[in-house]
Amino acid sequence: MAAAGAEARGAWCVPCLVSLDTLQELCRKEKLTCKSIGITKRNLNNYEVEYLCDYKVVKDMEYYLVKWKGWPDSTNTWEPLQNLKCPLLLQQFSNDKHNYLSQVNKGKAISLKDNNKALKPAVAEYIVKKAKQRVALQRWQDELNRRKNHKGMIFVENTVDLEGPPSDFYYINEYKPAPGISLVNEATFGCSCTDCFFEKCCPAEAGVLLAYNKNQQIKIPPGTPIYECNSRCQCGPDCPNRIVQKGTQYSLCIFRTSNGCGWGVKTLVKIKRMSFVMEYVGEVITSEEAERRGQLYDNKGITYLFDLDYESDEFTVDAARYGNVSHFVNHSVLEIYLQILLTTAQPKRGSELCASVEL
Repeated sequence: MAAAGAEARGAWCVPCLVSLDTLQELCRKEKLTCKSIGITKRNLNNYEVEYLCDYKVVKDMEYYLVKWKGWPDSTNTWEPLQNLKCPLLLQQFSNDKHNYLSQVNKGKAISLKDNNKALKPAVAEYIVKKAKQRVALQRWQDELNRRKNHKGMIFVENTVDLEGPPSDFYYINEYKPAPGISLVNEATFGCSCTDCFFEKCCPAEAGVLLAYNKNQQIKIPPGTPIYECNSRCQCGPDCPNRIVQKGTQYSLCIFRTSNGCGWGVKTLVKIKRMSFVMEYVGEVITSEEAERRGQLYDNKGITYLFDLDYESDEFTVDAARYGNVSHFVNHSVLEIYLQILLTTAQPKRGSELCASVEL
C-alpha cells in the first residue's frame, strides 16, 4: 500500500544500506520472491557454491562445508568432494590453507599432504575470512567498473592481508562541488577546425601550444596548462586534442601494498613515457577549508589535497572521500611513477596524472 501510494504521488526512493546478497538471503529464509533483486519462484530454491568454509574426512571420504550463494550461514551444509563442481573454489581453499600454515610456521617447510581428519578451528576461521574478503573485493571491483565512464578496466587485488574495501570512499567520475561552491562547466567558444593538429585550434586561441604530439603523448613541460577542444567545437570525438576528456584508456589495478602503505595503484600494461594516465578527481573545496582539512590530514600522515586552478588558489580538490582511481596512487609504490600537469578543456578542468617514465 505504501509503495502504491508513493507511486501515485510521484516516483521517489530511499537508498538501501543492505547488500543485495543479504536481501536475497532474507527472501530465501522467509521463502519470499522479489523480481527486483533476482529472487523468483524458479530460482527461489537454487543452490550455487559461494565459497568453502571447512574440511573433514569421514570414513575415508572428504567433505567440505559449503556456503551457498544467496543463502544465510544457517543453511551451510557438508558436501562430499565428489559432488562439488567448483575447481577454482577448491584451489582457492587449498591455497588459503597453505598460506595460513606458512604464516604460522614462518617460512618452515609445509607438507601439502594433509593427513588430518579435520582442520583446526583457527585455520577454518582464516579461510572463511579470506573467502569473505574475496567476495567483498569482487563486489567492490564490479561496483567500480559500473560507476566508471572510461575505457580502461579497474581491478582490485589483495594478497597481503585481510583488509576489505575502504568503508568511507565513494567513486566519482567528475568533480563534486562542496556545498556553496558553483563550478561553471559551460564552454564559451569552440574551434571550427577540420584538423585540429595543423590548424589554429583552442590552445592557440588561448595563447598556448597544443599539448599533444601525433602519438597522443604530452609534449609540453609540467606546470603548463592544457586546453582541449569542447562541446562547442566542430571537430569530432577522434580529434587529437581530446585526450583527458576521454578518461583513462589503460586498465589499472588497485592493490594492497606489502610495505604497510595501504592501497596503491599499478599498471597492467606498459605505458609509454608522457602518456595521459588519469585525471585527479575529488571534492572541490575552498582554500580555507583545505587549510582546515590539511591540518587534520597532517596529523594522520596523509594528504589528498591538490590545488585546482592554474591562475589562482581559490579552490582545492580533496580526494579523501570522493575520487576516482587516482585516490589510491601511493607515493611509496614503485610500480608507477607519475608527474602532475595542469589541464583545461574550456573551461578549466583540473589536474591530471601523466606517466613520466616508461613502465
